[in-house]
Parts: sequence; C-alpha cells; structure tokens
Amino acid sequence: MRVTVVGAGVVGTMHAWQAVERGHEVVQIEREAEARGASLRNFGQIWVSGRAGGEELDTALRARELWEEIGDRVPALGFRANGSLTPVRGARELAVAEAAVARADAAARGHKLLTAAEARVLNPALRGDFDAALYCERDAAVEPRTAQLALRAELLKSPNYTFLPGREVREVTGPGTVRDDHGDVHHADAVLLCTGAWLGGLVRELAGPGLPVRRVRLQMMQTDPLGEPLPTSVADADSFRYYPAYASPALDELNAGQPQPETAAEHRMQLLMVQRADGGLTIGDTHEYEHPFAFDTVEEPYEHLAAVVESLLGRPLPRVRRRWAGVYAQCTDTTRVVHRQELADGVWLVTGPGGRGMTCSPAIAETTANELGW
Repeated sequence: MRVTVVGAGVVGTMHAWQAVERGHEVVQIEREAEARGASLRNFGQIWVSGRAGGEELDTALRARELWEEIGDRVPALGFRANGSLTPVRGARELAVAEAAVARADAAARGHKLLTAAEARVLNPALRGDFDAALYCERDAAVEPRTAQLALRAELLKSPNYTFLPGREVREVTGPGTVRDDHGDVHHADAVLLCTGAWLGGLVRELAGPGLPVRRVRLQMMQTDPLGEPLPTSVADADSFRYYPAYASPALDELNAGQPQPETAAEHRMQLLMVQRADGGLTIGDTHEYEHPFAFDTVEEPYEHLAAVVESLLGRPLPRVRRRWAGVYAQCTDTTRVVHRQELADGVWLVTGPGGRGMTCSPAIAETTANELGW
C-alpha cells in the first residue's frame, strides 16, 4: 500500500510512523523546510490528567502507552514519565482537587491528593506556599522542538519512507493522487492531509465553508536553565477551569466565589510548566479565539505567569530567553478529539485536536490506520 502524508507536524509524522510500521510505502510532504507550527510551539506534555472521561481519556491513555513505546526506540524524543503536580490553595481549590480524586476514572489517570510536604518530596523545587497538590502519575513529557526531527530520523532508516520538504500540495488530480507546486504528481492508495492550523488553500477548496474547525492562538515563553531539577510538570488551579475532567459542583463554586485575576480572565489563562532537557522552563499559556488574531505578543500575560511561577517556586524566575505565539486547530465541538473526514476519493483530512495534539497524536494516527484498514 502507498500512503501520502501532507504535513510534517506531530499529527502528520505519527501517521507516517503508523504507515511505515505496518509495512506501507510513505511519502511525506511538508510545505516548509521543517514543520514550524503548533507541534513545536507547545509544552511537549503528554497531558492525561485533565482529559474528559470517555473517548478523550481513552485516546490520551493509549497515546501515553504509544509515546513510551516509541520513546524506548527513539531516545532522542526525550520521553520521560515525569507526572504532574497541581498545587492548590484554599478550601475552594482543594475541593476541586478532592472531586477529581473521587472520579471513577481517577485511578486510570494516576490521580492522588498529596499534602504539601508529600508534593515537595516529589518536586523539591516547589518551595512556595500551597496547601496540597493534585498528582497525576500518567502525565509525561517529550521535547517538542526536536521530537519531529527525531521521529523523522528514525523513519528515514526505512527504505519505505521518503520526506519531501519545501513543497506545497496544490491539487487533487484523481483518487489518492495529488500534485505539488513543483509539478510532481504523487499517486497513493490514501492521502492524509495533516495540515494543522493551515486550513486555507487546498483544504478550504475541498472542505468548503462548513469545516467544523477553528483556529486558536496562544502565547508562551521559555527561560534560561533553572539551575536545579523540576522533576514533575506543574499546573496551577486555573487549569481546573480549562480542562473538562475537573467539571463538578466544586468547580462551579470556585468559579463563582474565586474568579480569576483580571489578566488571567481576559486572556483565558492557565499555568502549565515543564522543564526542558537543557534545564530551562517552558511556561504558558493564553487562549485567543476571535479573528483576526493579533500579530504581536503582549506583556501582561507573561508578567502574570512569572508571578504565579515565582509564588510556587519560592524564588525568582530565571531570565526569559524566548517568547512566542502559536496557532493550533481545534474542533468547534470541543468534545471531539479530532476531525477526520474524507474530502475526496482516497483523500482524508485529519485536523482539529486542539491542545490535545501533542498528547494524542500517536493514538489519533493509530485510529486512522485502523479505520482505513491499513
């Protein structure tokens, strides 16, 4: 079987991985020299903890298994089963954490409620004041800036894999057949358009105006090395407001009685933080949904995040050395894990995982392969 994958972000690369693993011939086409979208501009977190129960959690847990298996084969991914801690303060935040631990699927997530002292045993870098912490054992991390490069280096060992960068697919010329902007025609049994937030051009032409996917913009930053290990990923209690697993009467009480600070509310913020292989911290993030997106970044969210991090670490934040904005594609029905649609004979669009892309991409690709009968 021959497969053409359009897009070299994490979703596209995981589809190429699945196809090669199953013995198929794969051509992967990327319009830039390397992917430059949301697959690089994220935390690198394999984030199980906040996923909605049911399909979303099942997908994340399966993806977590696949990430670990692939990480064993490709050490350059930087896979590490680091888990996460969400420190809480006050009775309202504690009640939300208690409700999460009481869920029927809490054990599958590895959720435990820890005292502050127990949390500091897992992560001694958390020297700030907090009352307790929600621990998720199943959360993990990889290195987002280099993960696709590491996967591709492994794929290139196979004679069945070809990577064609610097080409944009312009036209579907027949069943499973596309033409790129170099004039080359690629014949395959299946074409997978894994174009991330790039929803114009050929995608718009094939899908029409009713594509149930929107674009979301975020701001993030990365610091100089912390100078000590941050053994777990870290979130703050604002993440309870963002992730569906925390929906409960306790969360309703938190939202009503303890609203977010003005900056956090305006920019729809939560704190997520993970340490990179070089010791620096990736910190975010914001959410912007209304078009047109701003072309610049603003400082208030960064100032808010720095203050939250410093309150948890109990020390000044290292110098911020990188700031960036990114855009990802999200299903307008946010309960859907991904939008998967056959747009033409043998041509499939796979997009819209939203903030789940890095977490869920291995399982999304596995499901595509199974559904297409690979």
